[in-house]
Amino acid sequence: MSTTVEAWVALRIAGDQPDELHMRRAAAFVRSEGGVERSRVFTHIWLSLFGLWSWDDCPSLPPEIMYLPAWAPLNIYNWGCWARQTIVPLTVVSALEPVHPVPFDIADLEAGTSEPPPRRPLHTIPGFFQRLDTVLHRYSRRPLKRLRRRAMERAVTWILERQEADGGWGGIQPPWVYSLIALNLMGYPLDHPAMRAGIDGLEGFTVYAETPDGPVRWLEACQSPVWDTGLALDALLEAGVPPDDPAVLKATDWLLDEQILAGGDWQVRRPDLQPGGWAFEFANDNYPRHRRHAEIVLGLRRVDHPKPDLVRKAIDRAVAWTTGMQSRDGGWGAFDADNTHTLAEALPFCDFGAVIDPPSADVTAHVVEMLAADGRADEEPCRRGVRWLLDAQEADGSWFGRWGANHVYGTGAVVPALIAGRRTHRRRAGAGGRAMARGPPEPRRWLGRGPALVRRSGMDRSR
Repeated sequence: MSTTVEAWVALRIAGDQPDELHMRRAAAFVRSEGGVERSRVFTHIWLSLFGLWSWDDCPSLPPEIMYLPAWAPLNIYNWGCWARQTIVPLTVVSALEPVHPVPFDIADLEAGTSEPPPRRPLHTIPGFFQRLDTVLHRYSRRPLKRLRRRAMERAVTWILERQEADGGWGGIQPPWVYSLIALNLMGYPLDHPAMRAGIDGLEGFTVYAETPDGPVRWLEACQSPVWDTGLALDALLEAGVPPDDPAVLKATDWLLDEQILAGGDWQVRRPDLQPGGWAFEFANDNYPRHRRHAEIVLGLRRVDHPKPDLVRKAIDRAVAWTTGMQSRDGGWGAFDADNTHTLAEALPFCDFGAVIDPPSADVTAHVVEMLAADGRADEEPCRRGVRWLLDAQEADGSWFGRWGANHVYGTGAVVPALIAGRRTHRRRAGAGGRAMARGPPEPRRWLGRGPALVRRSGMDRSR
């Protein structure tokens, strides 16, 4: 429904009229789903930017959170990296409450359901945050000006320090766009180098195509060249292409050049760990991703490169970094270690999806498979990862895959990993542990990891 609201407004800006059939059908759908009043927070923010919604009716997100230390609840490093990079510029945007008015309204999208949400008891977490949001709104009307200004300047510095080589932020659209808006609101003109690089970089995410109705262009949400190259390299080798084939060596050299040897936000939790990972995108050095390394390492180990020591050093760096990013419970998240604080999910602001990065079965499985392939199945990090996977099995025998097609993806990742680490299982069985041959372990029904996403979406797990 929120997507339909945004599309309807975009089409109105583009010149479509509300009495056209597709616009009337879209508006009717929105009203049937509770109206624009029930759309998500991000939609309300976009509407507020165009004067179609009141900033007062958006949850407060004060830039003063930039002063919270890394150990404090709700500090920016307790958010997943994708949410963190979006939240920081949004603190500036929501503090300044800009409006660029458009010459129409959204009455056609309203269903008359604008009554406030029910008051929750104060002793509950939702009730506490309801009252806190009210207090923050009152503070925002008369903030401590010096403190607020410095907080916004700190947010701008944080944003600029994380701009990537391609001009973007995080290799994804939301933080990229909101960072440009925040910088511009803070006085950065369109011809400033950071602004110019960001705007020009968006062209690299733009796809052009010719259709019978004329040329069209759209913006990709994300690009995955490193992931794709690692998978392609693995596929070529599995298909019997010689390990010294020119295509294999060319892909290997490209991947070696893409290895990240600089620090990033992950150092907040692991300050002494040396870098060595890979990102998903062409440029996202601040946020390497664990499951990329697994696929890449599996391919690099089989390549017959003229400089084998160079390849081995890259593998060792990747394995050491990935091992060091293991969370305390034995699993691996996608980007960060121990990013498991669920308090952020209770904020009124967070109605748009996952905002933290806890360990998940698919990522943990990829890492376990990588460690086993590199001869480390009997080492403690791999053994702990295997135990995490055994504990994460669902009651129906599957595993939830957070970053793919749910349980199909998760199970497809975990089973090869457990097979690759079978020596660990056999050793545990010989010492009185549970052997794989005896069947799957007694699973824990709800673990508060990936399955929470399914519970929230109302999916029928029995299917």
